[in-house]
Amino acid sequence: RDKKTINDISLKQISNYSLHNVEALFQLEKILKKKLTDLTLMDYYEEIELPMVAVLEVMELNGTYVDIDILSDMSKKNDKVLKDLKKKIYHISGSEFNLNSSQQLANILFDELKLPQVKKRSTAEDVLKILSSYNQIPAYIIKYRKKNKLKTTYFDSLPEFVNVETSRIHTTFNQTVAATGRLSSTNPNFQNIPIRSEEGKEIRKAFCSQKKNWKILSADYSQIELRIMAHMSKDKGLLNAFGNGLDIHSETAGRIFKVPLELVSAEMRRTAKIVNFGIMYGAGPFRMSQELGVTRNEANEVIKSYFKQFIGIRDYIDQVIDHARNMNYVKTLLGRRRPVFEVNSSNGLRRKAAERMAINMPIQGSAAEMIKIAMKNIIDELDKKKMQSKMVLQIHDELIFEFPKNEESLLKKLVIDKMENVVELSVPLVVDYGIGNNWYEAH
Repeated sequence: RDKKTINDISLKQISNYSLHNVEALFQLEKILKKKLTDLTLMDYYEEIELPMVAVLEVMELNGTYVDIDILSDMSKKNDKVLKDLKKKIYHISGSEFNLNSSQQLANILFDELKLPQVKKRSTAEDVLKILSSYNQIPAYIIKYRKKNKLKTTYFDSLPEFVNVETSRIHTTFNQTVAATGRLSSTNPNFQNIPIRSEEGKEIRKAFCSQKKNWKILSADYSQIELRIMAHMSKDKGLLNAFGNGLDIHSETAGRIFKVPLELVSAEMRRTAKIVNFGIMYGAGPFRMSQELGVTRNEANEVIKSYFKQFIGIRDYIDQVIDHARNMNYVKTLLGRRRPVFEVNSSNGLRRKAAERMAINMPIQGSAAEMIKIAMKNIIDELDKKKMQSKMVLQIHDELIFEFPKNEESLLKKLVIDKMENVVELSVPLVVDYGIGNNWYEAH
């Protein structure tokens, strides 16, 4: 906050600072190149990470068009809802207080209303959900927080990032922040735009094309992490499901609940979906019980049933953790490494956290490097064919493009081809796509 800007510093100070930076870079180059060579990561660096610099430069310069008027209308509607929620909360509590203050909220809930203290005086969302059965205020607070986050993080802040010269938002993509190799973005962070809630999805309506008669194409990998798990674990159940184009979550539900596919209910499928993704993130019975809304014992039984049906996944996870314990690192499909030193820690919490990290990194990291290669190949092809279409955003497994109508067929074919044929796995890679006037319609 107290940092000086460059125009507050003398030319002599700037010169010295810049010279030291340049000198340090030359010294670091030798050290880091040797480390990359010793770890057999030089090829990975030169073939995957280094080419991404040019790709991200193009995307940052392209920027993303966000319709500020649409955001403004959303903000006004959101403000009305926030105002109404405040009134309801103040009426029930019998007094006004700062809804954004955890301490003041705790005073109302536990001192004034005498609600049970689930976790001391915590006002975290999981606690508020439990307290909602005793009083209306906790449920209203949860809704208020979600609406307020949309206001502060998106409706009110995104317009501040619009470049006055281009009328577009030029985010910064970061290659070296996420340890898994995933790209992240800052100023603003587009990676965290909510997808689960309808209100969050609505924000995507503001992401559209700046030019008339242009549209948005969204292309994302279908269940890429589960497909990578199938390839890495060689589990027969997963390989069969993806190889035959079956619905993986329904297939999983049928196996763990021991019912025919036609008898799999929506609730069974939902449970299977949570378990499928939870397993990849190393979730244990406690975390799974929270996600499923069941007891810890029930969650443990579901996990046991899962591993009985998918023996290959259980074996793969054991192999990954053993490798981490022996080598102190895990690696992706193409060879990116992540150190996991605390996998042998005597501290149970740290050890479990390291194990979860070890299980997830090869899957998430492999997905990240695959989309990076696809991005490079797509940008090269757009340039080669001298197309007007622009790749403007990358959100984890999804790529977003702006394009003129006359390039729709060519762009769609090009993007799907480059994404689906990026590497050869034991199961097919599948890309879902959508086209619309904005990101909401296309996703």
